[in-house]
Amino acid sequence: MIKNKEIKIKIAHIHVWDQNNKGDAGIVLAVQELLRHKFSNCEIKDFPLTILRNGSARDIVKINKADVVVIGGGGIFYSYFLPYSLKIIKAIKKPIVLFGVGYIREVDAPELSAAAIKSAVFLTRQAQLVGVRDNNTRNFLVKHGVVPKKIKVIGDPAVLLSEKKNKYKLTGKVKIGLNLNYSGWLGFGKWHDDILDSYRSVAEYFQKKYQAQIYYLQHHPGEDKIYPELQIKGLRVINLQPTEQKYVYGQLDLIIGMMLHVGVMALGAGTPEISVAYDLRNYSFAQFINHSELVVDLEKLKRGELLKRTKMVFRKKQYYQKEFFNIKEKINNKQNKFLDLLI
Repeated sequence: MIKNKEIKIKIAHIHVWDQNNKGDAGIVLAVQELLRHKFSNCEIKDFPLTILRNGSARDIVKINKADVVVIGGGGIFYSYFLPYSLKIIKAIKKPIVLFGVGYIREVDAPELSAAAIKSAVFLTRQAQLVGVRDNNTRNFLVKHGVVPKKIKVIGDPAVLLSEKKNKYKLTGKVKIGLNLNYSGWLGFGKWHDDILDSYRSVAEYFQKKYQAQIYYLQHHPGEDKIYPELQIKGLRVINLQPTEQKYVYGQLDLIIGMMLHVGVMALGAGTPEISVAYDLRNYSFAQFINHSELVVDLEKLKRGELLKRTKMVFRKKQYYQKEFFNIKEKINNKQNKFLDLLI
């Protein structure tokens, strides 16, 4: 595909464009870090994912000036973006690579439309290389007709995002991070009280038993509207650039989150994270790393399951730190081997 990685390579990178979402921004940074590490002399041109739905003829000309087209990572198989235009996909004449992409379906969300599924499958079939972030994405594509052997499960690129040391000062004998999803999930209202009550119980337990400092880990501006409702004493907000945020995650003892990339970045930083699952992707990530116990169902929050799970994970913190280090190395190997296929 790329005959000589030493020559200047032009890469068209089509990706989610939401810079307000720390996870989306982190994915883009991570993918481009990996590409530049593999192809030191590459030139990367950015294009929004929406170009696959409503791009112009001029956009296609620009894309086709590249040597290769990299799409992803992130949840590109999502009702918010789909369906893509089959005409636009066909018009891309350069090799397409899907890198670390995922399937998204939120709790209580309907199935994708037939047109959305058709375009997702068509894009996957048009790609010369397909690397997905988890097994559920692979299963979704295979269920709808993609040949299994075409798909490689390589993990989420944001695990490997670099970390930038910063001057943010953490305090507390024990440091616990919390995150809520308030970036557009329509189901939050249904589970509002259960989620906030369970988070408060965790914070109160750790503050009383360990004099813990509780931090709110902001990933989206919309969370400004919800985290004050936690009413946690002394809550401090951490809202930094993705590489700096990930560095801070490595200084925490434990994280409870909802946004997928809180967990992804925590894994990369070596800190145990328990995910409150609002989406299939929360389960998918936990299954991919072979630790399904790190996900708590919304239905179980009333029974105190989040606090029970948090106590268990905190007791086994060193075990999970070691596990996460090994898992990160495996993901690093998978993604580098995948990128080697471009050569």
